[in-house]
Amino acid sequence: MANVVPLLQRTSRRGNKDWSGRLIIASLAGAFGSSFLYGYNLSVVNAPAVYIKRFYHESWERRYGHVIDGGTLTLLWSITVSVFSIGGLVGAIITIPVVKFLGRKHTLLINNVFAIMAALLMALCQIAGSFEMLLLGRIVMGIHAGVSLSALPIYLSEISPKEIRGALGQVTAIFICIGVFIAQVLGLPEIFGNEFCWPYLFGVIAVPSLIQVGILPFLPESPHFLLLEKNDTSGAEKAFQTFLGKDDVSHELEESEAQRNVKLESVFQLLRNRSVRWQIITVIITMACYQLCGLNAGLAVERLGRRPLLIGGFGLMVIFFTILTVSLTLQNHAYWLPYLSIFCILAIIASFCIGPGGIPFVLTGEFFQQSQKPAAFMIAGTVNWLSNFSVGLLFPFIQAGLQTFCFLVFAVVCLAGATYLFFVLPETKNKTVNEISQAFTKRNKVILEEREMSQFSSEMKSSEEQEHNFSSTLENGETKNRIF
Repeated sequence: MANVVPLLQRTSRRGNKDWSGRLIIASLAGAFGSSFLYGYNLSVVNAPAVYIKRFYHESWERRYGHVIDGGTLTLLWSITVSVFSIGGLVGAIITIPVVKFLGRKHTLLINNVFAIMAALLMALCQIAGSFEMLLLGRIVMGIHAGVSLSALPIYLSEISPKEIRGALGQVTAIFICIGVFIAQVLGLPEIFGNEFCWPYLFGVIAVPSLIQVGILPFLPESPHFLLLEKNDTSGAEKAFQTFLGKDDVSHELEESEAQRNVKLESVFQLLRNRSVRWQIITVIITMACYQLCGLNAGLAVERLGRRPLLIGGFGLMVIFFTILTVSLTLQNHAYWLPYLSIFCILAIIASFCIGPGGIPFVLTGEFFQQSQKPAAFMIAGTVNWLSNFSVGLLFPFIQAGLQTFCFLVFAVVCLAGATYLFFVLPETKNKTVNEISQAFTKRNKVILEEREMSQFSSEMKSSEEQEHNFSSTLENGETKNRIF
């Protein structure tokens, strides 16, 4: 976290913006209590897997009087991993109406109830002797993740200057990766990854939530929400002044006000819109690969661009997944091969954080007009959680069937994703939505339609000018007398 603050400060100086440190606090507190917990819960079940299965075995035998068979245990474990995604899908679906009614900040605050409830259920499941409590806790934690991954980007995008919006959005990706890493560290046998302490791994979840609850109430609500949903112009002005660190925020208020009459497209309307067909396909494939690559970008995204980081990240993952497969297969032939396997796992995580870790969320926000973004995020979120569910449910069976070759499945997914992006994805860095749309125009086959619309707009403009001139003429007294 200490490394993120200087990077954000340097970004603000480059943009010549003297915006408040409260923007940094909002982004860090929001990410710590939201995206950090998402990354943490993706990997927290890996380290104590042996002890959780033993807990299932003992609970089953004590309750039913017989030993649980291997197939049922594998299925139960698969459900434990994948049910988190079911909750996530529910959370993603309910987010849009909730943030519209409660506001962005209050949605994040109330969402912590789910995290604290889930932490208690999972931390106490062993004492209660109930594996159902662990499963229910995973579902509830998934709802928290689904809401936070949707509400946090909305909140951050609406309180930040547009010059650093992409960089600030990457804070979410950074904290996802930090969450994955911390879960692995706390899962070491010397800390909580042992037979007696593994429930504490789930109890830790409450800490980031409590920190967020202690910080967010002292920060303003989204000025966009205050202005457009609550008609609170004064509150919106103060919120902009607080987050941007300047007194004159008239331009920001005008930009937000201009969106008041924007008519939002539904998911069905967006799917039928030919002008964004390949953007939707790209978001779906990128988001699917994001989950199917086997891991359940730093601020360099603003410097290097989205395209090279995405393609490079997936490409490196292909290489290290292949090396990992070889090292696992031959690990008994040389003493150093297990160390190579550990290095490959760390390299895969690093490659994921380079690009695939956060850029899919950035692309979803860059591809579409404001009226299309809610539907686009709904589609992206659905694909994200369904893909996550598929990996969690199927991987134990894939691992049992393919053994050390199971990681080749992820290598193929990464290779397919990198190949698609190489041929289809244009660079979106420092480009407007219209410029990005132009890059997709040929694939969407809407050149003729755009020309026709342009011609229609010109005719409408000419007609409006004639009407304006006629109205001006009517205001002349002599013409009025002549008409009468």
